[in-house]
Amino acid sequence: MWSGPRNLSTALMRSFENRPDCTVLDEPLYAAYLSATGLDHPGRDEVLASQPNDWRVVAEEITSGPVGSAVQYQKHMTHHLLPEMDHGAFAGLSHAFLVRDPERVLTSYAKVREEPTLEDLGLPQQVALFEEFGGPVVDAASILASPRAALVGLCEALGIEFDEAMLSWPAGRRDSDGVWAPHWYSGVWASTGFAASSPGAADPLPPRLAPLLERCLPYYDRLAPYVMKVD
Repeated sequence: MWSGPRNLSTALMRSFENRPDCTVLDEPLYAAYLSATGLDHPGRDEVLASQPNDWRVVAEEITSGPVGSAVQYQKHMTHHLLPEMDHGAFAGLSHAFLVRDPERVLTSYAKVREEPTLEDLGLPQQVALFEEFGGPVVDAASILASPRAALVGLCEALGIEFDEAMLSWPAGRRDSDGVWAPHWYSGVWASTGFAASSPGAADPLPPRLAPLLERCLPYYDRLAPYVMKVD
């Protein structure tokens, strides 16, 4: 699943992980991204020590490594996909895309990073991946509004059976959570399912982010026609 940040991506990972037939990988390209960019994210040293720092090693592992379950869900952040990373290395995966209204993404992201950039949100990379590989596109708003219908449709598009266990999960951390989880996952750790609305969903967009929203919208609009319809 290719997603930008603040898109309910970790909650969706929880949903899949609660299936008895599924294991998950949490942002396997994060360390490679930090290593290449030199960015100082919370817990940077721990992240670098927890995963391969070479994206080629990661790509080999996640496309050809052994999988101990019938279904494996890989949560990927599109902004981790840097220009030097060959998309073809990920061709062997089944691709899907999680999108969210950029205004809602920005209002949420602004709470943890004062001045987000287009690169932070990964929208250009998400569009490029979709145009290369295709795959189902699901909007976070659809999942929040109608979790069961959205997940049934997503599973059908991915060629797997829906499981009722995807609709709720026990609160708390998981061994599968990345080492960065204490910095970012407090909301998911407290959750037991998809809430009808996400925290800050109705917050107004800070005026300083209006120009960035204008840059985001063309990418979101390019994916919008392919968003799965949910009854």
